[in-house]
Amino acid sequence: MKPYWIKTPKFIKRLFNNQVWDIPNSENKIYLTFDDGPTPQVTEWVLSVLKNYNIKATFFCIGKNIENHPDILKIIISDDHSIGNHTFNHLNGWKTQSNKYLENVALCNEKFKNLEILNRKSQISNLFRPPYGKIKPSQSKKLRQLGYKIIMWDILSADFDQTITKEECLGNATKKVTSGSIIVFHDSQKSFKNLEYALLKTIEILKEKGYQFDTIR
Repeated sequence: MKPYWIKTPKFIKRLFNNQVWDIPNSENKIYLTFDDGPTPQVTEWVLSVLKNYNIKATFFCIGKNIENHPDILKIIISDDHSIGNHTFNHLNGWKTQSNKYLENVALCNEKFKNLEILNRKSQISNLFRPPYGKIKPSQSKKLRQLGYKIIMWDILSADFDQTITKEECLGNATKKVTSGSIIVFHDSQKSFKNLEYALLKTIEILKEKGYQFDTIR
């Protein structure tokens, strides 16, 4: 059995109901999200796919990658996608002291603030996704007190898993989607083999089923 759920169980959503797992709506809207960028070539490829389909998505960015590749983040913003904080160093909250974790989140936020395009558009993000989905209740509480919305997910593509096939990745991303689903992909080098195959087909399958894509704000 894989050490993760493809479809987040309802009991987990109820247990941690102060975090956002899906966004119920009557318009068949779903939400593509991408973690771990910006990554040269990979993120740019994702952006080109989204532009071709006229789809907006949400990118949860690592601060270190923002620091190294600010021009890619500027494209994400100028294309009117939404952005979120994914810590500066991709920290596992379960294994990190809370003060260090919160400092790392703040450091990532500083990288957003340093971008002039964000300040012009007033788009400093209050979205946060914990790397690996692992965050202590005390960390979650403090971040929410600071004004962050903690965005989890309903559907995990598992594109990062090197042991699954690209066809399995596609099935993960499409088979259990419902209106309001938040779907996770990763714009990272590690995930690209599966992502390159699955993303286009996921979009086509879900559009065929009548779903509309939207950003998380």
